[in-house]
Amino acid sequence: MTQAQAEDTRVDWEAALVQRACTGDTRAFERLYREHAGRVYGLCLRMTRDAHLAEDCTQETFINAWRALPRFETRSSLSTWLHRIAVNVSLAKRRKASPVEPSREDEAGGGGALEWTLETPVEVQEIEAAIGALPDGARDALVLHALYGYSGGHVQGPVAPGAQTLARETECGGGLT
Repeated sequence: MTQAQAEDTRVDWEAALVQRACTGDTRAFERLYREHAGRVYGLCLRMTRDAHLAEDCTQETFINAWRALPRFETRSSLSTWLHRIAVNVSLAKRRKASPVEPSREDEAGGGGALEWTLETPVEVQEIEAAIGALPDGARDALVLHALYGYSGGHVQGPVAPGAQTLARETECGGGLT
């Protein structure tokens, strides 16, 4: 079986679960949750920089998804749709909350959505500090584009007016300094 065939099978399986969940099948939705919760949590953690808030955002993302599932259009993949909901939830939570300090877990380098392999721990700390020092909109754009692969047009909408420029900079290998 080729990679394309395996991907088609996965999409068909996922589409069948979405259809079943739309009819109220909670077991089907639970399987979708288990398949996508880790990536949604990782995105929320990167956006909020707080493990507890990321857990809340992940839970709210899936509650919102359950409620909106009958309106899900299969033009995009379920993971893209869930990521969009997670971004909106994370941004809304952050607007309501006071500025969040990085948790000790984040500072220690644990619990991230993507494990980096760098030469020294100092490099990890320097990169995390540089990302943490960015303004919220710029940090969101960087996380969504560089870590999650969103294109410039997808990043710009809810995040920041200049996010597309930042996305182009990271795409072209430009610096953030």
